[in-house]
Amino acid sequence: MFEKLQGVEKRYGELEGLLSDPDVLQDRDMYQKYAREHAEINEIVNVYREYRKVDQELDDSLELLNESDPDLKALAKEEISGLTERKEALEQDLKKLLIPRDPLDEKSVLLEIRAGTGGDEAGLFAGDLYKMYSRYAESLNWKIEVMDLHATGVGGVKEIIVLVKGKGAYSRLKYESGTHRVQRVPTTETQGRIHTSAVTVAVLPEAEDVEVAIDPNELRIDVFRSAGPGGQSVNTTDSAVRITHLPTGLVVSCQDEKSQHKNKAKAMKVLRARLLDKMTQEQDAKRSQERKNQVGSGDRSERIRTYNFPQGRVTDHRIGLTLYKLEAILQGDLDEVIDALVTYYQAQALQNAH
Repeated sequence: MFEKLQGVEKRYGELEGLLSDPDVLQDRDMYQKYAREHAEINEIVNVYREYRKVDQELDDSLELLNESDPDLKALAKEEISGLTERKEALEQDLKKLLIPRDPLDEKSVLLEIRAGTGGDEAGLFAGDLYKMYSRYAESLNWKIEVMDLHATGVGGVKEIIVLVKGKGAYSRLKYESGTHRVQRVPTTETQGRIHTSAVTVAVLPEAEDVEVAIDPNELRIDVFRSAGPGGQSVNTTDSAVRITHLPTGLVVSCQDEKSQHKNKAKAMKVLRARLLDKMTQEQDAKRSQERKNQVGSGDRSERIRTYNFPQGRVTDHRIGLTLYKLEAILQGDLDEVIDALVTYYQAQALQNAH
């Protein structure tokens, strides 16, 4: 570990030299590249330097134990206790900082919410989850843009795809992929029986044009009229767009905008994200053992969370976390759940790294 840290510190020094080089200062792209790398390793270098300082102070204090002066020895003993604790804490921090970062963490995301089993009740809960994520995004000043929406006739959502734009959105939302189960008494239920319904959530990192090259010749683009709930036509023009990516068979449709051009642009954004996700899943499958310890890219059919209305309870099954604050969570107060997931999977990564 310390050889690696010495290498990181050496690179940090090289970058400081490069950032003051006149040739680099004149090349905007190169300067930004080096500045980004410098910022990425800044924290680890500062913690490593603090660790070395504490380690040296600890060695000095241990030497003082050989002194004949009893007061000096007592002082050294006091310092040794505090410095040992500090050194251990800094070592843990360094181990965490050395965990390879998910290169997708800083990205915005496409959030796909689909009603599963449970009929109208599943559609209503899909709408509830959309509101929950929207409120959470608002609390972090992230922007939300609806890419495609298929509503149900009773005020629910059959499927909704939204773009959540914000730095680090993927790092916080990647753990939401999977099946969300709801247990509650539907408003239509006269006997007061509890129904169980399911909604699936998929979180895809937004893909840049450079990351996923799409050959226009490999696309089939169809246009049709937008349909609202119950199948009635919403538009009198063929503004809805369906794009089929022929090599993979992926199909994306978008009908949210009145303009065919805007619908096509949105559909391409969704297609690009799905292709990046497919590539990532395939790479992860090659590292199958590693994949078992990952979450974000996990099996979307896995039941990850239950929202139990009669008990006001939310349970995350992956980490055994139960919170009796269902209303607050549905209002977007998700940090406690997400923080617990981040901590758990960081600990897993730390364990696997050693």
